[in-house]
Amino acid sequence: MLKILKYSFFDLIRSRWSYVYLLFYLLLSFVLLFLNQDLSKAVITLMNVIIILVPLIGTIFGVMYYYNSKEFTELLLAQPVKRSSIFLGQYLGVALSLVMSLVLGLGIPFVLYGLFQSGAIWNFSLLLITGAMLTFIFTALAFNIALYNENKIKGFSYAILLWLFLAVIYDGLFLMSLIMFETYPLDKFTLIATTFNPIDLSRILILLKLDIAALLGYTGAVFQKFFGTNLGLFAALSTLMIWVVLPVLNIARKAKKKDF
Repeated sequence: MLKILKYSFFDLIRSRWSYVYLLFYLLLSFVLLFLNQDLSKAVITLMNVIIILVPLIGTIFGVMYYYNSKEFTELLLAQPVKRSSIFLGQYLGVALSLVMSLVLGLGIPFVLYGLFQSGAIWNFSLLLITGAMLTFIFTALAFNIALYNENKIKGFSYAILLWLFLAVIYDGLFLMSLIMFETYPLDKFTLIATTFNPIDLSRILILLKLDIAALLGYTGAVFQKFFGTNLGLFAALSTLMIWVVLPVLNIARKAKKKDF
């Protein structure tokens, strides 16, 4: 698995799209810090970009890599290698290459602008952690979709639909449900519904740590009460970890049973 991971990682590192992804974050960070040297405000702006862009890139790269390396995968399957090792190695190679581009693209400008001497270092670290978690989550979900759909068009369509649902549609349905049932106590419902969307969970974590939860109104007060504590932070990060582990386990399970 480590050999396959290494091959997939370096294969993607040499890809021009990895350089484009890295340069995008480099330019974005430098421009934000040049226009406003307040690191905390730059983190808030980056949050709005990362929360949407990272899941989209992870989804597209995951599906694209699976379909483009299908012939190579079939060659590996003919060798005495565990199926789970092949697909988990490819998944980790894709996810780690994207995480490296994200960390370097955001980290280099902030370090040059004095991140280690700033009080924003913890908020920035949380931003990188949530960005990395979202990358692992949506790359794993993309691999699951590709494993269940041999047709490229269907695979890409379902992947984009999944991202669109979690990034946009879910929030709309969530807001409508809060308005419709506003006369009922919705504290527990709000917390539970948030855990079913890793994008919302990541956004709330960052907003709370930046002390701007008041922008969320009623839900902000609920989240501040729970996620504002160390126990809440641990529970939220644990939930994101579960979002990573479950799709990865399903990749291994599906790989063993799939007929190639």
